[in-house]
Amino acid sequence: MGEAFQQPVVQALRTAFDSGLTRPRAWRIRQLEALGRFLREREEDLAAAVQADVGKPPPEVFFTEIAFLQGEIRYALRHLGAWMRPKRAALPLLYQPAAASYTYEPLGVVLIIGAWNYPLQLVLSPLVSAIAAGNCAVLKPSEHAPRTSACIADGIGCYLDAQAFRVVEGGPREVRQLLRERFDHVFFTGSRAGGREVMQAAAIHPASVTLELGGRCPCIVDSGMHIRTVARRIAWAKFLNAGQTCIAPDYVLVRRGLEGMLADALREALVAFYGPSPGRSPRYARVVGDDRLLRLEERFPGIVEREHSGGRTIPPTILEDAGEEHAGAGEEIFGPVLPLVPYKVIGDAIAMIRSGQEPLAIYLFSTDREVQQRVLGETRSGGVCINDLLFQAAVPSLPFGGVGRSGFGAYHGRAGFEEFSTRRSVMKRPIVADIWLRYPPYGSRKFRFLRWLIGFFQ
Repeated sequence: MGEAFQQPVVQALRTAFDSGLTRPRAWRIRQLEALGRFLREREEDLAAAVQADVGKPPPEVFFTEIAFLQGEIRYALRHLGAWMRPKRAALPLLYQPAAASYTYEPLGVVLIIGAWNYPLQLVLSPLVSAIAAGNCAVLKPSEHAPRTSACIADGIGCYLDAQAFRVVEGGPREVRQLLRERFDHVFFTGSRAGGREVMQAAAIHPASVTLELGGRCPCIVDSGMHIRTVARRIAWAKFLNAGQTCIAPDYVLVRRGLEGMLADALREALVAFYGPSPGRSPRYARVVGDDRLLRLEERFPGIVEREHSGGRTIPPTILEDAGEEHAGAGEEIFGPVLPLVPYKVIGDAIAMIRSGQEPLAIYLFSTDREVQQRVLGETRSGGVCINDLLFQAAVPSLPFGGVGRSGFGAYHGRAGFEEFSTRRSVMKRPIVADIWLRYPPYGSRKFRFLRWLIGFFQ
């Protein structure tokens, strides 16, 4: 089970790390394999917990949580040996004879703070990277997904090395207590306000930080596309987890004249996915928390529906021909509402994107290579996906992270291994080759010669 925060927790992990427990490759492999067994053997319990906490249908739990994590673990196991191997560094002639290399060393004791919308993935995916890099870790699952948090705590305690990994459950009070401790790295997924608090706390010790924050992810739809295919892909990506995905498209910039066709195709796709009453479908997730329902209802009046059970839900909602105020700047929707904002030329779409903050992702549907290059060259984002959505975050060989105000640092695959590591430079020189010119005093002739030598051989 998880534990309330106690000061000796972090110190016990530091003692384990200092003992060298986590450094051997064999130990890291055992922990990754144990984490994989936890996901396989407790899959039903985990799926039930996630569904109870955030209303996510079982297939979505499998695809976006369980299978995703299993893929991350398999990828790390396949590549761990290559990641850990020392890397040779080129040496200019000036510094020879010598050998230069660098190694990836674990950071130490790390803190991973997860979020509620993907309560398994956003805690355990960073853990895969932390284990691969050879760290000890404290996990803090979201208090807004209490059943999932309890399952994680129980599983980590049963399957992984208790000397190296602990789970602390609780809310903001426990997070603040943890942040008073000295960690070597803090990995945070959540809001910008939470990210600022983590940064301020980490600066005291200091500790390095990874921030995975939000942002308004735009989707551009150019002319000449197969609208039904585009609509299916957008509807799937946007309304997965009821729009509560940090890389879901927050608004669509559609070439003027196509907005009506796209809106009709989106509604057709929603009926195909969820039936004639999508908001009441068991195949559709639910907006989590009364406060989030209220926030969305205040922003978009009239979108909340009553369910047969008496609860409240927000069905998938398309805002056709929305104004430019729904694009670029403004608060992330983070819910099942999708504004369609027409644009005239691609420069207008790019300008609307640049008027806001840097997003985690930009999506572009276009076969025009010039349009593709303009979007890539004139915008900033953590990632880009062309002619589809979300998959840039699913490929373990691609780094996932933000830029600017959507966060910094990256993980998944090798990027995660490096994020939880520090590079250690190693230089080896022979003792017998000792060149007297390097030593003082430096007379005028000797200094001129050394200047020439450095310029020639450097």
